[in-house]
Amino acid sequence: MSLPELTTPRLRLRQLVEADRDAVVKVFSDPEMSRFFAADFSDPAAANAMVDRRLAYRGPAGQGHWVIERDGEVIGVAHLRPSSELPGGVAELGYYVASAHAGQGLASEAARAVLDHGLHALGLPAVWALVHENNVASRKVAGRLGFLDVGGGVHYGDLHRVLVALPAVHGRAHHIELWVPDLAAAERSWGWLLGELGWRAFQRWPAGVSWRLGGTYLVVEASPALSAAEHERTRPGLNHLALHVDTRARVDELATRATEHGWRPMFADRYPYAGGDAHYAAYLENDAGFEVELVAIEGPPTGSVITRTG
Repeated sequence: MSLPELTTPRLRLRQLVEADRDAVVKVFSDPEMSRFFAADFSDPAAANAMVDRRLAYRGPAGQGHWVIERDGEVIGVAHLRPSSELPGGVAELGYYVASAHAGQGLASEAARAVLDHGLHALGLPAVWALVHENNVASRKVAGRLGFLDVGGGVHYGDLHRVLVALPAVHGRAHHIELWVPDLAAAERSWGWLLGELGWRAFQRWPAGVSWRLGGTYLVVEASPALSAAEHERTRPGLNHLALHVDTRARVDELATRATEHGWRPMFADRYPYAGGDAHYAAYLENDAGFEVELVAIEGPPTGSVITRTG
């Protein structure tokens, strides 16, 4: 499993490897680095055991442990991995910069790179952090990054604040509008599917209807300004919509039931991996020629290569 390299104006974050062991142990040799840990990593044995745990990590693609480099020198470590302290396997961010480099904004710079990777590159719904109750500096870093304090509790053997960062609204889809030749038929197929995925009826007018999920809504409209009688997805314009589904089992269920609601399967001979071995999805087409792709959020096989279909 490999991690992407992350770069900032002053730092390079790359995957932790065995060759980094001595440098990481040196970073943690300063007792100040262990001030808010239950373990004393200034003890080489404890530090080496910590490095062992990080090197042994196996988890979701795109998550893991990085070393933080400045001008070729390892000055800290960072991680993004499923939390061992919070329920549900949520993604937890951690960042540690050597005391000698404190006060220069480097921890914020490194943590922001990992946070942006999690929220934007990986598309995580949230990133969590646990910061020791008395670690004022780290709490300030989290605040600058936009983390919200949602409570506290005993984690890692001591009192910690529980913090969460959510994706920003800026740049996200406001709404999507599909022009359809037959509003009633579109409502039968799209209305059923969106309802199954948790969308709710939002607006209705003589020529159209919409459904909303969170801050995004989808419109289907039989506009009087239509310039053609049918949709053709292979022409320039919209090819298909892809929607998240929570589990692979739910993708299977929807793919089966969809045939009763105006949808037919596409690429059935390659189901459910028509999009590649790392992409569990159902491809469906309705009578008007609109295609939808239902993509399982549940983790795909680690290390697989994604290809594109459609």
